Amino acid sequence: MKATGIIVEYNPFHNGHLHHATSAKEKSGADVLIAVMSGQFLQRGEPAFADKWARTEMALAAGIDLVIELPYAYATAQASDFAKGGITLLDALGCESFCFGSEQGAIEPFLRSYKLLADRRGQYEQMIHEAVKTGVSYPMALNKAYTELVGETEGFADLKQPNNILGFHYIDAAKKLNSPIQPITIQRIGANFHDPIRSGTAIASATGIRKAFFEDTSIEELSVYMPEASVLALKRFAEETGSFGSWNRFYPLLRYTILRERPDGIRKFAEVTEGIENLIYDAAKTEDTFENFIVRVKSKRFTRTRVQRMLTHIYTGFTWEQLRTFQTPTYLRLLGMSAAGRNYLNRQKKNIGLPLISRAASLDDSMGKLDIHATSMYMLGLGKTAMKKEYTSPPLYFG
Repeated sequence: MKATGIIVEYNPFHNGHLHHATSAKEKSGADVLIAVMSGQFLQRGEPAFADKWARTEMALAAGIDLVIELPYAYATAQASDFAKGGITLLDALGCESFCFGSEQGAIEPFLRSYKLLADRRGQYEQMIHEAVKTGVSYPMALNKAYTELVGETEGFADLKQPNNILGFHYIDAAKKLNSPIQPITIQRIGANFHDPIRSGTAIASATGIRKAFFEDTSIEELSVYMPEASVLALKRFAEETGSFGSWNRFYPLLRYTILRERPDGIRKFAEVTEGIENLIYDAAKTEDTFENFIVRVKSKRFTRTRVQRMLTHIYTGFTWEQLRTFQTPTYLRLLGMSAAGRNYLNRQKKNIGLPLISRAASLDDSMGKLDIHATSMYMLGLGKTAMKKEYTSPPLYFG
């Protein structure tokens, strides 16, 4: 059986994701579609809108055959490490290809860009270093250096676009792994990442859907943008928890943690750098809402996304010391499967490159224990006491 992979968050699963999943399977000619999906906290430093089991249910109903959890250490990391984690897991599962959505819509510009930067790696890194010294954020420094290298030459990937950037990192990760896995891209359709929802279309970004919901648009009113299974899963999740994940919901606990730790304690958490712990502490003392807090802290150098990743690690207690111990994913956590996915695992069992874990009780290393802890903190943020959900939730089966 031939498998292709995708790296996703499904926050929540919408019609654009359905297009990506369907197109990935068609374009790759694969029999099985495998999704590596972030768990309870996401790459842009946010609690997931719905937990990983609700999002797994959405994915399986839409035709995904295997859902594998991307460990917290990679799901909440900067783009290069996020990509490394996802591609490592897809490679371990024997995927022949991976498929990402992009603004570019064609793979050749990415391959040209990769070759350019590989050939001129030393110069590129020096240019990034010089740009960072001017006070710009690291992502802006990357883009500035890349733009200078490319110049007016056509045929390269536009790495100012968010999905193009992530796609480039997937390719870079596969090359660094010396993996035979082949990249495929499809044209991203409809809304861009930050776009609000628009009437007259069935495609909206996950950000737009969440924003509309928190501005008092009902799940029923948003159903035009999502498959029916997603709507039903969200309704069940809301009935179980009484709310959806957001920093507004989690902020009282985050604020308490910041004030308890004080600057000296904040400094130990992953991604906290360059004295920003003082600003974080001062903002927590004075700002009653998360939005006011984040506006106080973010800046040209420290983007909202970067600050939110710091806050995620402060909230979960993930330290620099822990981060530095993780070199690569150590297991494959199975969240759900279809009949085809189960058949694929049975056929591939001797060739799978990492331990396949179906129960949380088997997550006995530090990376796995961190995932269990992240679920506890996520449930606490929702105001629920279901701390043992990791242990009581077997993989979902969609037959």
